[in-house]
Amino acid sequence: MCIYEIGKRLSPRRAIGWLFLGAWLLAGLANPGWGAEPAVLQLALPTAHHLEIQRAADGSYELKTTDSDPYVSTISLPANFDPNRHYVLSFEYFSTKATDHLQVFLIPPVSEALSEKGPGLSLSEVWSSYALNLRALLSRQTGKLRGLRLDFGTRPNRVMHLRNLQLREETAAEREYTARRVAQEQKIARQEKNLREYLQQEYPQKITRVEVDAQQITLTGTRSQETLSLAEIPLEQVAGEPLTPTSVTPLPNGLAGTFTLTLPRRAGGWDRLLRKWVLVRSNGGRYEPVSSAHYADTVTPQWAQPPEKPRNFKGLGGFHAGRLTSDLDELDISAVTVNLMINNVLHTQPGPGRTPYRYGNHTWHVNDGYVQSLDNTFRETAKRKIIVSAILLVGQAKGAAEGSFTRWLAHPDAHPSGIFAMPDVSSARGIEAYAAALNYLAERYGAPDQAHGRIHHWILHNEVDAGWVWTNAGEKPAAVYLDLYHKSMRMAHLIARQYYPHAQAFISLTHHWAKAGEPRFYPSRELLDLLLDFSRREGDFAWAIAYHPYPQDLGKPRTWEDDQPRFAFDSPKITFRNLEVLDQWMVQPRTWYLGRQRRTLHLTEQGLNSPDYSEKALRDQAAGMAYTMKKVKQLGTIESFHYHNWIDNRGEGGLRIGLRRFPDDAEAPLGKKPIWNVFQATGTPQEDAVFDFAKEVIGLKDWSSLLYRKPIQ
Repeated sequence: MCIYEIGKRLSPRRAIGWLFLGAWLLAGLANPGWGAEPAVLQLALPTAHHLEIQRAADGSYELKTTDSDPYVSTISLPANFDPNRHYVLSFEYFSTKATDHLQVFLIPPVSEALSEKGPGLSLSEVWSSYALNLRALLSRQTGKLRGLRLDFGTRPNRVMHLRNLQLREETAAEREYTARRVAQEQKIARQEKNLREYLQQEYPQKITRVEVDAQQITLTGTRSQETLSLAEIPLEQVAGEPLTPTSVTPLPNGLAGTFTLTLPRRAGGWDRLLRKWVLVRSNGGRYEPVSSAHYADTVTPQWAQPPEKPRNFKGLGGFHAGRLTSDLDELDISAVTVNLMINNVLHTQPGPGRTPYRYGNHTWHVNDGYVQSLDNTFRETAKRKIIVSAILLVGQAKGAAEGSFTRWLAHPDAHPSGIFAMPDVSSARGIEAYAAALNYLAERYGAPDQAHGRIHHWILHNEVDAGWVWTNAGEKPAAVYLDLYHKSMRMAHLIARQYYPHAQAFISLTHHWAKAGEPRFYPSRELLDLLLDFSRREGDFAWAIAYHPYPQDLGKPRTWEDDQPRFAFDSPKITFRNLEVLDQWMVQPRTWYLGRQRRTLHLTEQGLNSPDYSEKALRDQAAGMAYTMKKVKQLGTIESFHYHNWIDNRGEGGLRIGLRRFPDDAEAPLGKKPIWNVFQATGTPQEDAVFDFAKEVIGLKDWSSLLYRKPIQ
């Protein structure tokens, strides 16, 4: 459930910066202008069943499910409806809770035989797109079609906002996605099976260490007496597939035991820092792996620099220059996240406002205006010695011109309904484009003089357990999906550490811990377990966790009353209520890095809602902050807590999650809410006095009884 504002003047938790992406994110989905005009649909409000419906002045609908069979019919279809062209039902929606399915019935006669069931609405607090292809269903209709009945699953107490309801033509992006999915189904199933087996397999030989300096790569390992070679494997290759090495270097014949081999770092214009290495034997012209693959363990940095750590754990999410920078000082903020659209960094073609940049075998062209906006932000944070974590976001390729940087960068399997895409680490072209942007950013914002500011850490990408919405790579089983994501993390880690040697790559996760938020999502714990498996198999690296432990209901700030989180490792959710579970998961020996606890845990997006500006609502919100801060201070693994979002925004479906009121509030525009004062007092001598009111609200006699202190299993 990740919500980031990316635009310069937009600050909602889930309103994702339409100033950068604009309507382009929805091109080909919400916009019907690809061919025939759409058949616009309207709901017949008197037909609502187990639904309360209100229509807003802008034409959108608010629907609240009241029982287990919510449905509503449309009014008669418009005169321009053509079943041979208008067979995709689409709309935009905004929902703070997921639904289990959407079923469409034809009218008449409203029967199961003339219905189509599609996925439910994902949890989304931005306007997201939904599309369901009804072509097969409409072909079965024999009489005159008068309308549709829309059934919104079986779950009561769901509040959804709908707009742009229509039947339209299928877009080119949708046709392309469907064709690719059908063609790849067997391949993806095979890859999932092979990856699972690979992660558990023990190999007879090992590459134990790969060290990279400015000129060469030194590899060490253990081997048998048989004739073996070292294979250089391109990053896009999936483990378990037939090996297609870029190069093969025979190992010197000799006794079994330890070997060392040194190779040039660059070959053919390519930086071999971004290769994997495998020991192989030759068998009838094919290469069989006798070791697992191994990434570079270390890269000698261009500059020796000391580590920088946050001076306290107070952070803000979604910061950019020009947005209430006074709060950085008044709240004593030591860390921020910054949203970074990586496909805005480079172009493939020259043009005005573009500076040539050579990387690999290509000359790229820097988007000077976008980079200048980043400079402005990172200079503001650098002069305050604030730790910066850049959230790398990849825009969808739909609507982008062929040959453009976005086309190179975005994963070709990404479903067009996703807000963002996975970078294309499945092709040499995509990897080269991604590496070029990463290298440009890491070098510019890793220099010791910090002339342009500093990026300390890299969050890849956004809430990847909810990847269908936030980091879409199409429908993928968990191991195939994590294989892609792991490659993105490795690239960011290795490239960034060439310049700032203490940079870390972070995995971004929602609060859905042991149970996925919905069918197309993944449990965050499963992805972490897979990341541990890949790290053990292919060489561990210093990755860290960016977690989002919102309350179970975003609208309710009394998080201490959450009833879904449990104090167990199989808890469905981890919220503020049971942060102890995440803390204890982090200190298990199986999660350690190089024999030491992997203690870098950042809570990078979370907040508490005030349902309104009444005294009680504001008091509950502030008490939720006091409750959370007292917990965070006592949990040793948490290094930063980034409050997001810190200004209430009209685009968040009624949420008031900020530390400040709406900018256009009639009573106190941008006024500081009581939660602002609680956050400010955190870690100061005034903390206990300011927090004292919260004990009565929560029902605590003293803060010593706050933490769960029993063993967690």
